[in-house]
Amino acid sequence: MSEQIQESVSVATGETLVEINDLKTYYDDGAILDSNPVKAVDGVNFDIKRGETLGLVGESGCGKTTLGRTLIQLEDATDGEVLFDGTDVTELSGTELKNWRRNSQMVFQDPESSLNDRMTVGEIIREPLDVHAWNTPQERRERVRELLDVVGLRPEHYYRYPHQFSGGQRQRIGIARALALEPEFVVLDEPVSALDVSVQAQILNLLEDLQDEFGLTYLFIAHDLSVVRHICDRVAVMYLGHVMELGDSEELFDNPKNPYTHSLLSAIPEPDPTANKERITLRGTPPSPRDPPKGCPFTTRCPMKIRPEKYQNMDADLWVAIEVFREVLRERARAEKTLTEIAKEKLGMDTRFSSIGEIRTELFAELDVPSEVREHIDTAATYVANNEEAKAREYLGEEFGSICDSETPAHHVVSDTGRASTCHRHLAEYDEPDEFTPYTER
Repeated sequence: MSEQIQESVSVATGETLVEINDLKTYYDDGAILDSNPVKAVDGVNFDIKRGETLGLVGESGCGKTTLGRTLIQLEDATDGEVLFDGTDVTELSGTELKNWRRNSQMVFQDPESSLNDRMTVGEIIREPLDVHAWNTPQERRERVRELLDVVGLRPEHYYRYPHQFSGGQRQRIGIARALALEPEFVVLDEPVSALDVSVQAQILNLLEDLQDEFGLTYLFIAHDLSVVRHICDRVAVMYLGHVMELGDSEELFDNPKNPYTHSLLSAIPEPDPTANKERITLRGTPPSPRDPPKGCPFTTRCPMKIRPEKYQNMDADLWVAIEVFREVLRERARAEKTLTEIAKEKLGMDTRFSSIGEIRTELFAELDVPSEVREHIDTAATYVANNEEAKAREYLGEEFGSICDSETPAHHVVSDTGRASTCHRHLAEYDEPDEFTPYTER
């Protein structure tokens, strides 16, 4: 193995390598009538220490991969900063950006589609060296053979093609390609999710060994929470383009502070079949990132949403039914309407959006609804029948809405270690519950 690969990398404990400030990545489809962008990453703030592994977890579609790709400039940031050793890389272009990319690489999720089947393994790993004109062609070939050895493959694999390898071996090839230019920072986008469990352990051990040997800094994107707990120093929990909680891995897993984190961790399978573990099943699906909630991003599904004072003692099932009713109206507002339906609404005629009776029956027929609550539901339904859904949503929001619907929560420090959580429940005027009680799934 060459001296360059064995060359030690000094790691300053606690020193910040990557700093993200109010980062936003939006996608605009260029529509003429409606140009609301998809807010894939919407105001993210955190830093990554040199030599650490920061885990990034969340549901599919929450923006994890987009965030990782934006950090290494595979996606353009809409706003905000990505400071790499103090340099804002979102401002780099041309030669400066190309030179900086030597310091940041990515290992992709699918080891099959991320490798070009028309290129040999040697050509795949050598490609970054060729792009950056690294040393002489002979030295590049030697470098590739050394990298093959580093990731547990053999030099004779140089001339083979990706289809001749197993999934785990293909991921090793991807890791070797990412290490070719000796980067400081590597984004690992679910690097083991497509692999068998036994192979996952091998790849994870390899990543840890490489980090120790070369002083690498990782952003580890994953949905397997048990893997994250095993390999990550800190964890950021992401939902709908926002980081909801960030802190030390063991502390976060043992004592989650954010309702979304608590719900997410409750889904981890329990190996002990006799364990009495209550899972929190969130209702519905995340809202569209094209039209996220105005207040807390988790407000439409939160099992601990703050209620108006006069409804604090309302039956939990009835409260959920009202929340679902409000969300149905919200979703209907985003549904595509034909020109004929728009014209009918303008003329006060009935459309497929006018009827609300079946929805009301399904949500409230089997519940004991107090007369004062039923009055508000009836009023909203009347607005809908008159093609005034905006008034119905506004009316229900004024009656049943809370700070969770109207104000974006701030980041609150919730432990002595600096762990932060984004939730209105951390405000002094709102008592945090002793335990999280899951709502009935509807």
